[in-house]
Amino acid sequence: MATSSGQPGSPQRAYRAACPNCGAPVEFASAASASAVCGFCRSTLVRDGQALLRIGTSAELFDDHSPLQLGAGGTHQGVRFTLVGRLQYGYEGGTWNEWHALFDNGRSGWLSEDNGAYVMAFEAPAPADAPAVDTLTAGQRVLADRRPWDVASVVKAHLVAAQGELPRPPQLHGDFLVADLRSGDDEVATLDASDPGVPSWSIGRPVLLASLAMSGLAAEAREKTLGARGVACPNCGNGLEIKLASTKSISCGQCNAVVDVSAGVGGELKHYTQNNTSEGGLGPQIPLGNTGNLALGTSEAKPWQVVGYQERCDIPAPDSDDEQTFWREYLLYNRELGFAFLVDAEDGWSWVRPLTGAPQVKGDRAQHKGAGYQKKYSYDAKVTWVQGEFYWKVTRGERANVTDYVGIGGDSRKRLSREQTRSASSDKAGTEVVWSAGAVLEANAVADAFGIPAGDRAAMQRDVSPVSGSAKGMSIGNIIVVVVVLLILLSMLSECDGSDRCDELRQAFGPNSNEYKQCVAQRGSGSSGRTSGGSWGGGGHK
Repeated sequence: MATSSGQPGSPQRAYRAACPNCGAPVEFASAASASAVCGFCRSTLVRDGQALLRIGTSAELFDDHSPLQLGAGGTHQGVRFTLVGRLQYGYEGGTWNEWHALFDNGRSGWLSEDNGAYVMAFEAPAPADAPAVDTLTAGQRVLADRRPWDVASVVKAHLVAAQGELPRPPQLHGDFLVADLRSGDDEVATLDASDPGVPSWSIGRPVLLASLAMSGLAAEAREKTLGARGVACPNCGNGLEIKLASTKSISCGQCNAVVDVSAGVGGELKHYTQNNTSEGGLGPQIPLGNTGNLALGTSEAKPWQVVGYQERCDIPAPDSDDEQTFWREYLLYNRELGFAFLVDAEDGWSWVRPLTGAPQVKGDRAQHKGAGYQKKYSYDAKVTWVQGEFYWKVTRGERANVTDYVGIGGDSRKRLSREQTRSASSDKAGTEVVWSAGAVLEANAVADAFGIPAGDRAAMQRDVSPVSGSAKGMSIGNIIVVVVVLLILLSMLSECDGSDRCDELRQAFGPNSNEYKQCVAQRGSGSSGRTSGGSWGGGGHK
């Protein structure tokens, strides 16, 4: 039967019928919706006049603790919407959700997850010049809708489960390719082949849940108090507390194993163990869980909590004499803004946040939002150590090809980074490209924000070599701090380099000694065009 929608001035009419499988009432907020999933028996139903036909059964949604839920609502571009349906997809890197947003003016949209943030997208007919999904690769530039797009990712996905009211029947079986394309106008387009022979096309822009004035969020109370969902470490049995709804990987505080929770916490958990000298207690200088107020792309300082930490190094090629470098990245979280990376490298501190769009690149120059950038470094990087929680599935020896850019002229403090995933076991390019943008930070600003004690601040200074100049005037405490930092850096080099004939010189004279540098040069390692510093990259994953 059809009933009034209850929305003043709305052209919609609600629809209700009994599920043909279990008899439970199934409601449609819009008479234009073609499909729904029964909330009681999970039957997938399609409209047939005034009746419902059952075409299959949707699998059960696994609890990914998303803050969104059916019935939650908000406002976008001045029009109210309600989340009435949900599609949950799976791929090799984990899962993501797309929520069917029904607007009061009758329009349908999709609120989907993107690099720890959100995109509001609207479907449109696939442009005539759209390329076939199976011809695309990450990092490629293509024309679609008579505009240039950069291919950010191409993944093989499948529908895990469906829920609620949907604009068309879901494809319950089989894998299909999905490509994300990004433009210089901060847009993201999705091209998928879920319906054979009829490519699906949608275009969206980034949104913040706070700017949508969302109400009825399921996880609001939990994440405000950082209440946790618990699971036992599959390696040692220690209890793990997963505090963020978006967490896909978490490290064990007892044995340091990295546990994959991307497919839910109810079944067997995949994990890998870490073996690194950081296990002895030399770890992040900013403790996990600490919160600091920083203005990371906002006009006012916002609270950012440290939820993850990783150590990375570049991977030298055998035909260059560049020095190997290493750096540390802190994953920061803000409930309204999503995620950011605080990067601690040899040449200073910086921050970046993942972008939705793709900067325009010509040769060694890049352009983004009116600012110009010059390429500075290009290299392969490797993750050697992780702690805490991450919104992507962390893999052993995770690798990426990284290109770093520095701002030109008056934008010299700005930073831009492009990362393309690489296979951990080969030189094969990965399936995802992520751009991040940010700026440099003063060490004292970082220390002030996170309340670092005065005695520990000398170890955070990166503008000069920690062993250059004279130690005159330094306290014994500061000297000890510098030695500790050198030990941390040595441990990271050990993980990246492996054992070779230069190790003894490095241990005896230090990583900045002429003896060690000459040995490295003679060994012929490095191939990035980099001679100092480290990444200001970070990165992000769907």
